[in-house]
Amino acid sequence: DGCLMEGISHEAASLAGTLGLGKLLAIYDDNGISIDGDVSAWFNEDVPARFESYGWEVVRDVNGHDGDGLVEVINNLKRKENSRPVLICCKTIIGFGSPKVRGTAKAHGSPLGTEEIRATREELKWPHRPFEIPSTIYEDWDCREQGSAAQLLWEETYRSYCEKYPELGDEFNRRMKGDLPQGWNSSLRELAEKSQVELESLETRKSSQRCITALSRTLPELFGGSADLSGSNGTKWTDADSSQYINFGVREFGMTAITNGMCLHGGFITFSGTFLVFMEYARNALRLSALMGIRNIFVYTHDSVAVGEDGPTHQPIEQLTNLRTTPGLCTWRPCDTVESAIAWEVAVAERNRPSALIFTRQKTALQPRDSEAFFSIFRGGYVLVPETGKLSGIIIATGSEVELAVEAARILSETGYGIRVVSMPCANIFLEQQDDYRESVLPSYIKARVAVEAGHPDYWYRFVGLDGAVVGIDKFGLSGPGPEVMEELGITVDQVVLSMEALVRGN
Repeated sequence: DGCLMEGISHEAASLAGTLGLGKLLAIYDDNGISIDGDVSAWFNEDVPARFESYGWEVVRDVNGHDGDGLVEVINNLKRKENSRPVLICCKTIIGFGSPKVRGTAKAHGSPLGTEEIRATREELKWPHRPFEIPSTIYEDWDCREQGSAAQLLWEETYRSYCEKYPELGDEFNRRMKGDLPQGWNSSLRELAEKSQVELESLETRKSSQRCITALSRTLPELFGGSADLSGSNGTKWTDADSSQYINFGVREFGMTAITNGMCLHGGFITFSGTFLVFMEYARNALRLSALMGIRNIFVYTHDSVAVGEDGPTHQPIEQLTNLRTTPGLCTWRPCDTVESAIAWEVAVAERNRPSALIFTRQKTALQPRDSEAFFSIFRGGYVLVPETGKLSGIIIATGSEVELAVEAARILSETGYGIRVVSMPCANIFLEQQDDYRESVLPSYIKARVAVEAGHPDYWYRFVGLDGAVVGIDKFGLSGPGPEVMEELGITVDQVVLSMEALVRGN
């Protein structure tokens, strides 16, 4: 009952019915009890009717304590050609067999206790000692021989298939193992190198779309979707068909859980898109992807108060910190097309952890960089603009604020300060680098450090220290044109310059 109260059950079941997933069979344990007791006071909807309205086939009022009857229902359904998912509604009694506890919330999570166990044994006529399994029951449940035969049959069928279609067999093996094809990243690398030469300003969400298009040419297992924001997120490429892309509708939680499931099944490299602030709707499934250590890619666009007129409800503040502090999640916020392409390359190559890729709504300037800086992007943080003369301060920035940092450094350099700009598109990966590399980028003797990001400032104090400053936003945003909102909230070149001047003079 509790599972079907959860919002995700509505999202996923609705989409399953719409897509006609005839191979899906769900068994609903309807015992009318949850942790707080009898659910009738807070859950009295007609669940079978609800699923029928989704387009499911529903089998009502099955006795959940009759194993043979349930097997018969399942076998009858399996014999049918079905273009609809199926819900089997099983009526059960929680704590069945316990004289005093059955049918109550006490059976949900509390031990029965010695006396109630004794009474339950008598009720069920169960004379066997604890953990003793009678041979008749053991033999009835022992499916090793049957399972081995089924496995051997499948392996023989698969071997014959591979002999008949060797190329397809090899491709299936590769994809199910999660191995990447030869040269899979060539189109991405070509995009990055070409973009570095052309220096085109572009919204990074559109940079991401170019990356996805490039990957689609070399990665046949790429599979994507969006929660009703395909055009805004830039997640759909021109040639994508229904075997490569799903319109999930406004179902962020369901979408993220579904792509988690696809990753666990294997054979696909999945990504899904929504606005960064709507990550909150999917948070539980996103966290679970990190907990499981699976290669799932989350595309989050419209990444700051620069979203503009939609106002505070659509303007992320604390979400970047939430993502970066999630164990096992790799979070990228690239500043231009080059960093976007490398973020995508690293995310696809990650076999054992998910990645969140964060992109702007507005255009950003493509930053000039030499070969060393180009390849240092793979290390999460790097020196984008070296200091002129003696190093006196460091500005750390991500995403759209990198160009603010570059301009601030130019102004400060003209007044005689040696200011270095560090772009840190992925703090998680930067923190995994060797100590000597991190020291080369952020020398510990330099205390004059300013971090700038149009998000909550607290995360960046680990990099600037108590002696440094963060130009960020610690309150909700405003409704208005993006540039005006950024200025009103202090995300400006002038604020970065003033913050650095105060630190350098103080030191």
